[in-house]
Amino acid sequence: MDGPLLICYDGSPESALGIDVAAKLMTSRQAVVLNVGPPLTGSESFATLSSVVPGDAFNELNEADALRVAREGATRAREAGFAAEPRASVAAPTWQGIVDVASELDAAAIVIGSRGLSGLREVARGSLSHQLAEHAGRPVLIVPPPHGDE
Repeated sequence: MDGPLLICYDGSPESALGIDVAAKLMTSRQAVVLNVGPPLTGSESFATLSSVVPGDAFNELNEADALRVAREGATRAREAGFAAEPRASVAAPTWQGIVDVASELDAAAIVIGSRGLSGLREVARGSLSHQLAEHAGRPVLIVPPPHGDE
């Protein structure tokens, strides 16, 4: 349990709340703020059919964008009291990318904000937090949205 916290951050209010709650619950410690980008977005998938697009161009752009978001999250985490560094990854499914980084770092726990979806909305849109809890093999702190936000 000496490893860093792995804090998932995508720029959403829910992920920002995850940082804030983790800072209140856990003593100051090393943290890695992770954003996992998709290997390809939907529009990029079509563009890869063009011979004009170099092989790894979209992957590199998506990783650069993920690092930009992770840097924003690391700044927020440092302001909350963590010794935080940003980290970016590109993976699909997203939960697998998070689990892989957590394993590599031997993270003490994973922190993730939840959108608080339930019922059909959760089935239709998926639940990253539930997938993480199922596959992480380590503690996962799931921070729900404040009551009344759905």
